[in-house]
Amino acid sequence: MSEVRRIAMWSGPRNLSTAMMRSFSSRADSFVSDEPFYAAYLKATGLVHPMQEEVLASQPQDPDAVVRHILGPVPGGKAVWYQKHMSHHMVEGFPLDWMDEVTNVFLLRSPERVLASYAQKRESVTLADIGFEGQAMLFDRVAQRTGTAPVVVDSDDIRRNPEGMLPALCAAVGLDWDPAMLSWPKGPHSEDGVWGPHWYNAVYNSTGFSPPDEIGPLPDRLAQIADEARPFYERMKGFRLGA
Repeated sequence: MSEVRRIAMWSGPRNLSTAMMRSFSSRADSFVSDEPFYAAYLKATGLVHPMQEEVLASQPQDPDAVVRHILGPVPGGKAVWYQKHMSHHMVEGFPLDWMDEVTNVFLLRSPERVLASYAQKRESVTLADIGFEGQAMLFDRVAQRTGTAPVVVDSDDIRRNPEGMLPALCAAVGLDWDPAMLSWPKGPHSEDGVWGPHWYNAVYNSTGFSPPDEIGPLPDRLAQIADEARPFYERMKGFRLGA
């Protein structure tokens, strides 16, 4: 591979995004980054999240500085830079032109599954927190600027059939398939954000993709948010790999 390939994976929280980062970190040709806009997002919004001070101290708080970094030289001289991004981190006023210089991929998960998982980690949750509306906005931006829908993958499809879906994803973004993507070492990884101890316990205990879990009915307040998120999810889901 002679040219650097920068992959921006757009997700929401609790969406298999860290497991996907693990998968790409298992490739010998790849460097991975964990939510590089997180500190800038917290600074811009004034929101208070778990491990707030640690997050703010760990990353640039200026979104322009983040852009310079993620478009700069790839650490370690790797050929692939996989960047795990949260769509809701791109608040109004943050630069978006850099998206034209990367390969954008959209990672989906059903709103019910996202909310069931998110509510275990944070008591307060809103539609904005889970990122579906922002994800759809970024999806539309890429489609309008390129004239075609960007690559979309659904986390449940990957969990049901990683041996089929991951090679399909690699082909869609112009990468050779590497079977090493199917597994990774258990525990924390050096590329994890400092917030990992709060959010990543399930990934810390994993060594690969597992089938989707069953979830029960959501409380009314979460079911209402799921209903609000569903139109955004369904619109993007129609373009997913394997649809």
